[in-house]
Amino acid sequence: MHIIIFLIGLTTLHFGSKWLVKGSSRLANSLHIRPIIIGVTIVAFGSSAPEGAVSMIASFKENSDIALGNILGSVIANIGLVLGISAMISPLKVRLSIIKKELPLMILAIIIFYLMALDLRISRLEGGVLLTGIILFLAYVIYQAFRDRQNSLLAEKEYGRFLRGERGVKSRLLLLVLIGLISVIGGAHLLIKSAIFIAEEFGISQLVIAITLVAIGTSLPELAISIVAAYHKEADISVGNVIGSNIFNIFFIIGAAALINPLSVEKGILLFEFPVLLVFGFLLFPIMKTKLEIKRIEGVFLLTLYVLFLILLYFFR
Repeated sequence: MHIIIFLIGLTTLHFGSKWLVKGSSRLANSLHIRPIIIGVTIVAFGSSAPEGAVSMIASFKENSDIALGNILGSVIANIGLVLGISAMISPLKVRLSIIKKELPLMILAIIIFYLMALDLRISRLEGGVLLTGIILFLAYVIYQAFRDRQNSLLAEKEYGRFLRGERGVKSRLLLLVLIGLISVIGGAHLLIKSAIFIAEEFGISQLVIAITLVAIGTSLPELAISIVAAYHKEADISVGNVIGSNIFNIFFIIGAAALINPLSVEKGILLFEFPVLLVFGFLLFPIMKTKLEIKRIEGVFLLTLYVLFLILLYFFR
């Protein structure tokens, strides 16, 4: 029965990701907004919904291991697994603006997350600080989107009649994005539910399950979206999806989870998972700056590091 649920979830995830990438890319074009903006907002936030649901429910049940492990594992998986596989499918062109703006914001989020965890507890106050971070990030993205619109003002005036006629098209594209998001989230939920049941049969600890199986499961939307985007040469969506999801995971989900209940941090996480997370984050700078592209060989490198992380996790946890 759980195998059937797994396959249904996988199928739903596949088609949902295709609709989401297609709709978001065309919506960005019709609104004169760079796809990276759509990638780090609508696509990223939507694909992070499974992580949010898992971590917030875990926090409500006072299960810090799952709440924290899920996000730590998801952020690492987004970089090593998602970007790695996406780059292997098709080299990902990276805009210089991403390296100068969005990527540093992601690194900052990781550093703040780590510093807050050093006292082995993320308090409600610290959760509020993290939520402030997501508000500032959204304000920045809205400003960027507004500036993009301003830059295309002349074109809008020149083709105003044509654009007004596209309102119905934009509505259909937005509907396609929403259907894609719902399908991706629903498919991921089915996969997670079936996979966790199977894993628990083997008596694996909750923290390891959270960092690996749950994290990979909740990262499946990002993986599916980024793979489809890479295949269709939509690198902005692939990269933006990962960076936006990571920022959202840390600032919003950890922030909200800590507000629900202060999160206890296991000392071992500070000694292993957090250093791994920092390494993955900082590695993106030299990788992306090399010809402004994540090459296939670099994708292999990221994926290899991620597999090595999983192996070490199971051996030393």
